[in-house]
Amino acid sequence: MSILPPRDASDLETFEHPLAARYASKAMVRLLSPMYRMRVWRRLWVALAESEAELGLPVSAGQIRELRETQDAVDLEAIARYEASLRHDVMAAIHAWGEQAPGARPIIHLGATSCFVTDNGDLLICREALELLRHRLRDVISALGDFAAKWMDQPCLGFTHFQPAQPTTVGKRATLWIQDLLLDLEDLDHILRTTPVRGIKGTTGTQASFLELFDGDGAKVEALEARFCAKVGVKAIAVSGQTATRKLEDRLGQVLCGIAASASKFACDLRLLQHLKEVEEPFEQKQIGSSAMPYKRNPMRSERINSLARFVLGLMPSTYQTSATQWMERTLDDSAHRRLTVSQGLMAVDAILVLYRNVATGLVVYPRMIETRLQGELPFMAAEVLLMEAVKRGGDRQDLHERFRVAALEAGRRIKQEGRPNELLSLLARDPAWAMTEGELAALLDPVRFTGCAGDQVRRFLAGDVASALAGYRPGDEAAVRV
Repeated sequence: MSILPPRDASDLETFEHPLAARYASKAMVRLLSPMYRMRVWRRLWVALAESEAELGLPVSAGQIRELRETQDAVDLEAIARYEASLRHDVMAAIHAWGEQAPGARPIIHLGATSCFVTDNGDLLICREALELLRHRLRDVISALGDFAAKWMDQPCLGFTHFQPAQPTTVGKRATLWIQDLLLDLEDLDHILRTTPVRGIKGTTGTQASFLELFDGDGAKVEALEARFCAKVGVKAIAVSGQTATRKLEDRLGQVLCGIAASASKFACDLRLLQHLKEVEEPFEQKQIGSSAMPYKRNPMRSERINSLARFVLGLMPSTYQTSATQWMERTLDDSAHRRLTVSQGLMAVDAILVLYRNVATGLVVYPRMIETRLQGELPFMAAEVLLMEAVKRGGDRQDLHERFRVAALEAGRRIKQEGRPNELLSLLARDPAWAMTEGELAALLDPVRFTGCAGDQVRRFLAGDVASALAGYRPGDEAAVRV
């Protein structure tokens, strides 16, 4: 017998995308919504009409006024009705707007091809989405910076190969997470600076239709594109076919994958640290970790970051297959794929960064647990310090080295086979060759002594690279969007 409740036919007619409904922020979902896309298209058509009118084409002030007055009154149902019969999304949008602005209907989309709105619109929306991600990225960098500053001098055991290694500090480890994000921020800023729009290029990129409109005056065609780009605030790509090169989305994918990889590295580290009971992600007062094991405090936020990152890292490389298989001036086999990859990639990374900030602002550190683990391993790592002190007291370095080796092996055996604490110092103190009591040996094991320049590195890093990246930063939940 099924445990699911009975369902009527209407339950089977819709699908709620988890990225939009469960993970991504409202701001990102709004940017990628059909309504927002239509409003961006209309903004592009208005900019085109204004530019054409300014250069003497038969577009009246009344028509432009009518377009502006109805610009935001998008009727998605009317567009859907037109698309059902016309089988063309751009023409459907034009006809629907023509109903609302009948006087301007004759000049909507004058001289343009569909990619005028689809490609220019997608590139503008991607830029706004990247601005939102940039804001979120700096949210995370700021939160981790605060964490690093608080714990910059807290010694902890380092790990290489997840085996005990030379000590570092909790704050220094956090700078490694920040460094990855700073590199992602550099890449994102580069994309924002250099990603163009398609501009006004015509059907196959030759601008032939606009040259006809201006009676063969090429200078006016150039002026038209310049005026249009000034209105939308972004330069146009130098040349295109019917579409802007799909390599622009490859570059977007690189940035999204980079952020996802950085976040996933942090989440993996935190899951290991939570297992060690040294650092934990936040845990709500009434949060349940397991339906069967009520004591559990699972790192569910970090696991979700890893899961979403895995999705992005698998999703975005397929954009290269699109750019690699474009035919001549264009082919339509890119359309469905682009709608899926770009929107889902942006929403998933948005969700990752929202989660990352949530975790980074609520990290819980357990200094006593950190110190206990460090003290358990530190005697092994202090060999050189102990040897030097014993030599100063008259010992033979080579003889002491061998004695240390034998004692360390015995201490390790007792830890692993008998479950005893680290007794290396007591074993050394019993050996007259060392000429030191256990207390004197222990006094040499100040953890800070073994962290090198870690604390100073954190200070310099926060005051330099991090401060520069956060210049002008203002914390907030959402970045402003234009439309």
